Amino acid sequence: MPLLVIEKLSKLKTPQISIVAPLYNESETFPLLVQRINALMDASPLSIEVVLIDDGSRDDTALKIRQVALMDERYHGVFLSRNHGHQLALTAGISAARGTEALFVIDGDLQDPPELLPEFYKLLQEGNDVVYAVRKKRKEGFIKRMGYHWFYRILRSISYVDIPLDSGDFALISRRVVDVLNKMPEESRYLRGMRSWIGFKQTGYEYERDARAAGESKYSFKQLFRLAYNGIFNFSEFPIKFMSRVGMTAIVISLIYFATVVLKKLFFAHVIEGFAALLFVIILFSGVQLLALGIIGEYVLRIFFQSKNRPLYIIKEEIVNREYI
Repeated sequence: MPLLVIEKLSKLKTPQISIVAPLYNESETFPLLVQRINALMDASPLSIEVVLIDDGSRDDTALKIRQVALMDERYHGVFLSRNHGHQLALTAGISAARGTEALFVIDGDLQDPPELLPEFYKLLQEGNDVVYAVRKKRKEGFIKRMGYHWFYRILRSISYVDIPLDSGDFALISRRVVDVLNKMPEESRYLRGMRSWIGFKQTGYEYERDARAAGESKYSFKQLFRLAYNGIFNFSEFPIKFMSRVGMTAIVISLIYFATVVLKKLFFAHVIEGFAALLFVIILFSGVQLLALGIIGEYVLRIFFQSKNRPLYIIKEEIVNREYI
């Protein structure tokens, strides 16, 4: 066997960088994704592997991952048993990645350009453990852009962790940060918050986020709200404290109302009567109680799912260096 081939295979067994991309029904963007990643790897002096995670796709995404993983040893295919969701699929990819220096997390829709890896790697070599991308401009609808804008600012104002503004999962993460991430077992995951919580030296890199290369976004508004809930309830004490403040406010309003009734009875011989006053009190306290139960329920639900201690995801199949595991 030629020496050059031996060196190449040796590098493949211990890649320096792992590119991790979760995919769900990305058949349309897949050829361009592979084309751009191949161009990046061919031009880079680094030893790179690519971990592609099929998150229970219903199109032929899994077939295409299998084909490229069998044809090119640089590709590592991970196939989940069903659709577990973006954050858990990404968790599976991070756990399977073997990069000794760092992991480069991107989205399969190419809104996160893989060509930025050299720029991120320079910042990693300067002593940063996490280089996260900061979106200075989005090519998405107005409602989504405004929703993202205000969510990040609200979350930062109420969170006990310094979560960077306008920063998603697109990042280059050092091996030691990845090792800590892999030890964090929480079920309702918000990876960008977990990444910030770990600490170490982190820095941002501004970029203009591209539109999807093809197809439509697989993140529905319901899924976006769920992700936002995970961010708020996992990294903020605000919901519980807010409920306490609402309860105190309701008590104060009730005492003022009660004092008004007593004063009118003592000094004006008149007691407020009528359906409207009774309805006001019922709606006020019922609303406060239901809101409190809803917030407590969110925390209880998270404790319930975590206490089951089920695996976060199930891997149906894995292809590494042309071998099935």
